[in-house]
Amino acid sequence: MLNTLTDMKRTRWLCWFWLISLIPQTGIQAFEQTADALIAGQHWAVAYSGFREGQHPDRGDGAINPSDAQILEDLHLLIDHGFRLIRMYDTAENTERTLELIAEHALPMQVLLGVWLDAEVSNHEGCPWLTEPIPAAQLSANRIRNDAAVDKGIGLALRFPGIVVAINVGNEALVNWNDHMMTVERVIELVRRVKAAVPQEVTVAENYEWWIQEGAGLARELDFIGVHSYPVWEGKSIEQGLGYTVENLKAVHAALPEARIAVLEAGWATTASEFGDRAGELQQECYYRELQQLALENQMTVFFFEAFDEPWKGDPGNPHGAEKHWGLFFENRTPKQVMRK
Repeated sequence: MLNTLTDMKRTRWLCWFWLISLIPQTGIQAFEQTADALIAGQHWAVAYSGFREGQHPDRGDGAINPSDAQILEDLHLLIDHGFRLIRMYDTAENTERTLELIAEHALPMQVLLGVWLDAEVSNHEGCPWLTEPIPAAQLSANRIRNDAAVDKGIGLALRFPGIVVAINVGNEALVNWNDHMMTVERVIELVRRVKAAVPQEVTVAENYEWWIQEGAGLARELDFIGVHSYPVWEGKSIEQGLGYTVENLKAVHAALPEARIAVLEAGWATTASEFGDRAGELQQECYYRELQQLALENQMTVFFFEAFDEPWKGDPGNPHGAEKHWGLFFENRTPKQVMRK
């Protein structure tokens, strides 16, 4: 815990010392893109989900959504801190209402709209927390729901053409450890359906390693590819974090040299029983500042993960689990160190 102004100054000095020391080792230039590679002209953006304590998306029994006033509070907080582009993950009621409120209040905010895809393949042998096969009837129902989600995404994109700047079809639905597995062929089918129906750009979000090993065919279908990089999940310290992300991006670029690249998730948890003292507000601030420089120097849009802590995620019996603590703001909307002015 930082208790004095001297401590605050010291930690910020250490943060910038780490940044300066990393640049010669990593070459913060991952690869060169031009300004027209940016999404909506933005280098810096944030992933947004507004579910607060006691709220959650639909997990089978319906959603408990934020109120209009809560969504507006969130959007104004993000705008006040310089964000003009957010990523949302599905086409459900909360997302639709967020788009409506941006339009109704003429807010200076645009959205990378997500289409969430549920499992059409049972990955019980690859996903550590999926202990039983998903029944065939459930997989068939998911396919129908996925088609409906794509149609809803198309409708929202056409309804809010000045706000929805791109559509992301599926989030980590192809990596070998997920619980909502799709086939590449099916994702391509859905991507083509969206591209034929909307003027906005279309992407898919996957872990960097999947793009390197398996992404060539899908990348050819997309306007840009969405890459995720999480050094802290892979055992890296903050001193290693930026360098590891740069290595990830360089490897993706080497594997897919024709692909335009955006980072759709990269972040650092501030509390995590899984990470020990590698998690923290100082570490988050350092990684945040480093990624900002990376985005600027490489003409790349980067979405920092994420805007607000999400207590509904992860193990309900572990309040210190990492999934709950990636926010730039705490769940009560007070700012963490990086967002304090």
